[in-house]
Amino acid sequence: MSLNTQPLKVAVIGAGYWGPNLARNFSASPLWDLVAICDLDTERASQLAAKVGHPAVVADVATLLAEYQIDAVAIATPARTHHPIAMAAMAAGKHVLVEKPLADRSGAGQEMVEAAEDHGLVLMADHTYCYTPAVQKIRELVQSGELGDILFIDSVRINLGLIQPDVDVFWDLAPHDLSILDFILPDGLRPLSVAAQAGDPLGAGKACVGYLSMPLTGGGLAHIHVNWLSPTKIRSMVIGGSKRTLVWDDLNPQQRLSVYDRGVDLFDQELLNEDSSDRRKASVSYRLGDTWSPALEEYEPLGKMVAQFHASIQDSAASPTDGRAAMRVLSVLEATSRSLKKGGRSARVHGENIRLAEAQ
Repeated sequence: MSLNTQPLKVAVIGAGYWGPNLARNFSASPLWDLVAICDLDTERASQLAAKVGHPAVVADVATLLAEYQIDAVAIATPARTHHPIAMAAMAAGKHVLVEKPLADRSGAGQEMVEAAEDHGLVLMADHTYCYTPAVQKIRELVQSGELGDILFIDSVRINLGLIQPDVDVFWDLAPHDLSILDFILPDGLRPLSVAAQAGDPLGAGKACVGYLSMPLTGGGLAHIHVNWLSPTKIRSMVIGGSKRTLVWDDLNPQQRLSVYDRGVDLFDQELLNEDSSDRRKASVSYRLGDTWSPALEEYEPLGKMVAQFHASIQDSAASPTDGRAAMRVLSVLEATSRSLKKGGRSARVHGENIRLAEAQ
């Protein structure tokens, strides 16, 4: 931390599943002063506070905002509560970090984005995977052109997961994959439509297994498989490019990334038949080259994320997971739900994505 950088004061709202991770990283960072833990369950909040330097324990958001001197809040509560808590915090002049997804509906998310802009505040989503060493390197390789044009992306995120009471498997798991796509693709996540299929073999009343497909700008295709019911845990992504293909295995610490200089090249050649001079066919050539594994830095992703939050506030540094990025993810999630209601038929992605397309 430079001599001119002052720690900012923050409170973590929510001491359940994700709040402890945020509290630990804010407490460990010299950029932040963790002032309070806020949770309706004060016993749970007190147990967390004892582990992260004994900040104050506060039972409700109104008391926190009225009585404690803080610059920012980090919200780790159920998605349906993100909007009211964030709006109250921003009305009190606080910067806001929100656990994924940004909100439970795009209208609420849009209000949050507009409130942040109106008040001159930072609104940032905790899309943690975007701050991991592997995804940072993937972004570098994609955007430098090392892989060439992106032809396809296959992502799998499956395990014997906790069936959430308030969201389906898409809203629980797919935000990770969608935020990664928004982060690594040069144009961000801007599909005009999505198609989703899902199953509920347990009769839980919500999708427990799901498949999501969407076209990418440039002609590629992305496919995401999410699943709460798999006895095997898999977190992988294959990004196929016109030059090289990258495979990310998040559960392989020895070799998370592999780049394959292998693939198929298509060369057009004219048919010899006189009556088909206006048609072309592809000559297929298979490329068999080297495989290599990029070196990755070692650091705590959440530590990098809280540092980005500080930089966005203190230095007006643009965040790759700001409110608008979170809205792009939220728009795709809503379109996914609409596709499911239509029996898997394609659904348009509303919001910023459509407005952008219509303006071009």
